[in-house]
Amino acid sequence: MDPSEVEFLAEKEFVKIIPNFSLDKIYLIGGDLGPFNPGLPVDVPVWLALNLKQRQKCRILPLEWMDVEKLEEIRELERKEDAFTPAPSSYYMELTKLLLNHASDNIPKADEIRTLVKDIWDTRIAKLRLSADSFIRQQEAHAQVTQIMGINHKAVRFISYQQEIQA
Repeated sequence: MDPSEVEFLAEKEFVKIIPNFSLDKIYLIGGDLGPFNPGLPVDVPVWLALNLKQRQKCRILPLEWMDVEKLEEIRELERKEDAFTPAPSSYYMELTKLLLNHASDNIPKADEIRTLVKDIWDTRIAKLRLSADSFIRQQEAHAQVTQIMGINHKAVRFISYQQEIQA
């Protein structure tokens, strides 16, 4: 999958918003949303939250894991462990990019969150590189890798391709 496809999938994830308008339940192919009442939180897909935010119809609440303390814990655990640790979300990189690019005014400590997520990403990519390097040096036929996300699969293919060229 390329990054735009992964971002498309991430936009289907749900986020809480605080609408500033009233609207009865809306019926979509993907499921019913609402009702929307001013000041009352409601879960909507990211694509709708971003659309409403751009039209100044809502405030987006940060995702549960989008907290500096939680991300610092995840970063430290990722650095400490040799194996991949569970990511905060299946689409944590894409969701961070989308929400911080379009709703950073709704996310407390947005710059710190961006930096922590990038640190987690960099640590995971470094682990991938080390694993691929070791795998190729040992001339293994196959490997099992767990706890990686869709966009990481592309990175694995790219790292493997680089290793083949260098060999």
